[in-house]
Amino acid sequence: MKLTIGNVTLDNNVILAPMAGVTDLPFRLLCKEQGCGLVCTEMVSAKAILYKNRNTNALLEVKDQERPVSVQLFGSDPDILGRIAHQIEDGPFDIIDLNMGCPVPKVVNNQEGSALMKNPKLVEQILSSMVKAVKKPVTVKFRKGFDEDHVNAVEIAKIAESCGVAAVAVHGRTREQFYSGKADWDIIRKVKEAVKIPVIGNGDIFTPEDAKAMMDQTGCDGLMVARGAKGNPWIFTRINHYLDTGELLSPPGLEEIKRMIIRHGELQMQIKGEVIGMREMRKHMAWYTSGLPHSAAVRNEINQVETLEGLKKLMDERF
Repeated sequence: MKLTIGNVTLDNNVILAPMAGVTDLPFRLLCKEQGCGLVCTEMVSAKAILYKNRNTNALLEVKDQERPVSVQLFGSDPDILGRIAHQIEDGPFDIIDLNMGCPVPKVVNNQEGSALMKNPKLVEQILSSMVKAVKKPVTVKFRKGFDEDHVNAVEIAKIAESCGVAAVAVHGRTREQFYSGKADWDIIRKVKEAVKIPVIGNGDIFTPEDAKAMMDQTGCDGLMVARGAKGNPWIFTRINHYLDTGELLSPPGLEEIKRMIIRHGELQMQIKGEVIGMREMRKHMAWYTSGLPHSAAVRNEINQVETLEGLKKLMDERF
């Protein structure tokens, strides 16, 4: 099922959520190869771009073969967010997204991320500033509310729509929940009923059946997969196939998992160099091998691996 966000039409409506420390360039390329309709960068601080912080360059690096790509900014100053959106608009990004979902204390204590949900007036100023600054579509990702006493996703969605935002993504948890408990899909349905712009549902999509259930229950236009994609780029192929045909493809077998890990390692090495690339593979390995025989031993041994050859050797020995 195609999805159009502003002037950007996606091949399908299944989207990779932005995740800090996960959705870097190598991982986005793998998800794209597996049929993901839209990939999102890790969140990037607008202030860090403004002050030319060197670390932002890697976060903003995008390849043509992964497009369409959404770049996610975070911050709380309407002027800075508008300026930075305008500044990066000529870059290889198709959509510019505002983060209003991050629950991490250091972001929230800065009145950024999900803390913005406590200040709808500021949200309106930020989104107006960003929409006016660029021609590319602006989107926003937010939560059910800051806590159960302040559930205001519908109000935020209406503000976004009135500011000219092209689509909203709704995570069915409050900030207080972080990633625990069960996502409330009902709030996604309420947002869908309240606005005319596309609504993307997020929270607890771990299988193709979850994806279909969310669409059926909420009427949402798009699906955003977050933790369900960790160590599992195949989820995009499987969801798309299930939504298109009703047929459930079986999960990847051991050989396929091995091939994907090696491919991921090769991309890491090409893009980040061998030392950093292999160090960063450690967390991905834990996700790829979760639930497999010998996975505890592999997680232990991967910490000693410093080369791509070492990674291949470990894979051959253990699997």
